[in-house]
Amino acid sequence: MLIAGVDEAGRGPLAGPVYAAAVILDPRRPIAGLADSKKLSAATRERLALLIREQAMAWAIASSSVAEIDEMNILQASLLAMRRAVEALTMTPDAIEVDGLYCPNVSMPAKAIVRGDSSVESIAAASILAKTARDAELLRLAELYPQYGFGRHKGYPTAAHLAALESHGVSIIHRRSFAPVRRLLKENTL
Repeated sequence: MLIAGVDEAGRGPLAGPVYAAAVILDPRRPIAGLADSKKLSAATRERLALLIREQAMAWAIASSSVAEIDEMNILQASLLAMRRAVEALTMTPDAIEVDGLYCPNVSMPAKAIVRGDSSVESIAAASILAKTARDAELLRLAELYPQYGFGRHKGYPTAAHLAALESHGVSIIHRRSFAPVRRLLKENTL
């Protein structure tokens, strides 16, 4: 049976798209060191992402935009990104296993596994691909919007990011539906 692991990255940040990945690992080509992307260093994630792309039977990365996040909410946008990743695979899995509590709406059986990125290798691989792709996008956005410091905090609501929002206002890549951004927009329109 071909089972794809699925995970997302970037649900908590105040800016940028949410990413998801789907990975079908090749049992004949095991990849040592797969783990929850949040527990790995950036250098280790990059090294493993390269191995996953080279050795997996199939993999795909997809995203949902800031506009989609604001329109449908972050959970639904994450599930949409996951569905897009599964549908973009070059081979159709027999089933998917997803990190967390919820599964995207897909045509094959789907199972949600809490902390799956720590216990299921294919989900860990998806976690790594989603995280490295999102981080790369935030580094690109850091060049376009240097005043926000995206290269350091990747859009998460750090003190530095909140201070930058206060100083420079809300950019087009900020999630307007998220409370700190929404509050700042409301304060500036009164």
